[in-house]
Amino acid sequence: MLFLSGQTPIDPATGKLIDGDVAAQTHQVFANLESVLTAAGRTLDDVIKVNVYLVDMDDFAAMNSVYGTIFNTPYPARTTVAVVGLPLGARVEIELVASSGR
Repeated sequence: MLFLSGQTPIDPATGKLIDGDVAAQTHQVFANLESVLTAAGRTLDDVIKVNVYLVDMDDFAAMNSVYGTIFNTPYPARTTVAVVGLPLGARVEIELVASSGR
């Protein structure tokens, strides 16, 4: 099992939070997570559990729209919770668990 720490929408080239709405931030978070998975020899297909932290549950539909483009069915198990705040003013943070791969 591979446990990835929560990622926020930080641009790895600048080290700064990206501009944009929660959909743009969610895309960046998944790009960051995919980079870590790749470095560990895994892919998004190996993900079995996702935890999503949102500052505002009104952002759920936009995050979920992006989520649906990242994974194939059957989707990994997911928990989504609202939090009071995230680092640097991020609107979303995501952590995940991946299986040992193929």
